Amino acid sequence: MVAAAALAVVLTNRPDDSPDTTGSGGGEVFLQNAAATGPDPFTKSTARTESTSASPASLPPRTSSATTEVSGSTPGLYGGTQSVASCDVEQQVRYLAAEPAKNGAFASTLGIEANQVPDYLRSLTPLQLRADTRVTNHGYKNGAATTYQSVLQAGTAVMVDNRGVPRVRCACGNPLTPPVAQKSPKPTGTPWQGYDADQVVVVAPSVTVVNVFVVYDTEADSWFARQHGDHGKHDRPTPPPPPPTRSPSTSASTSTPPSVSPSTPVPCVTVTGDETPTPSGGVTPSPCPSTLSPATPTSSPPTTTPSDTPPSTDTPPSDTTPSDDTTPQDDSSPVTNSPGPESAPVTDGSTAPSAESADGSGGSTA
Repeated sequence: MVAAAALAVVLTNRPDDSPDTTGSGGGEVFLQNAAATGPDPFTKSTARTESTSASPASLPPRTSSATTEVSGSTPGLYGGTQSVASCDVEQQVRYLAAEPAKNGAFASTLGIEANQVPDYLRSLTPLQLRADTRVTNHGYKNGAATTYQSVLQAGTAVMVDNRGVPRVRCACGNPLTPPVAQKSPKPTGTPWQGYDADQVVVVAPSVTVVNVFVVYDTEADSWFARQHGDHGKHDRPTPPPPPPTRSPSTSASTSTPPSVSPSTPVPCVTVTGDETPTPSGGVTPSPCPSTLSPATPTSSPPTTTPSDTPPSTDTPPSDTTPSDDTTPQDDSSPVTNSPGPESAPVTDGSTAPSAESADGSGGSTA
């Protein structure tokens, strides 16, 4: 099936203007191939599928020294194969249970108790990244967790929490936390084909719990829905999410926002006021957390009207009359009043996530 939905990426730009503060590595950012184990792995690989390029969407050029942010609830942010988990969650549980020291370090990195690790892992959803993604990666060396900034290649198998944030890299079993802003990040390692620093994203936590992920299957060129915490057993086909819409203009804009033409879909639905996204195929698409530009802009209603005020009596009469062809100029680039991104900006320090509940209860955004 050819994915026919109009596409857009929900994003904002966050200046990387904070001082360089990380664990090991200073201002370095390690480029990590999807299939590579990488330095200081916590465990052996639990990735079940061969990691391949996920044909990430094309993103608008970022502004100078800025990081692109995308909500974890965005349909199509993650990819995968229907009815196949990208990671063996139970194997990850067994690996850590067999080594209590590693299990304890893993737990402390994510801000949970050691005895909560099995339930925490089982609450995560195995998926694949569809964009090169910036994270803080935590390895294990000399009996303790290590920390380094990393860019994970699109196609990397990860376990995702109920806010849509990647928490475990399956090729090495490493826990993941949000990235640390750096003033002048320096990429290290071998770039993969298609790598572009301007296309790297940061996944921001969804404001509400994601009960269902709308996932794009690159190989089948189709969509499916995966419940939060499910490992593929209850996947079901779902239609492509509806194309994004935008609200009427409330003020004129002097420039046209860049249109987004991704190679494969990462759609969402813009809502205004108290509207609720219309369910499609049993799945409620998530609202767009920020302004977006559809691939084919539509003209907005005129924002000005000809003046009814008669000419001033102090103005001498003219031998020429005003043209009747004068019409207000259409503004083809309205500015929406959509709310900003759903998460706080990347900060100078990694914030350990709280333990997610195993049942992932809460309001659905996807």
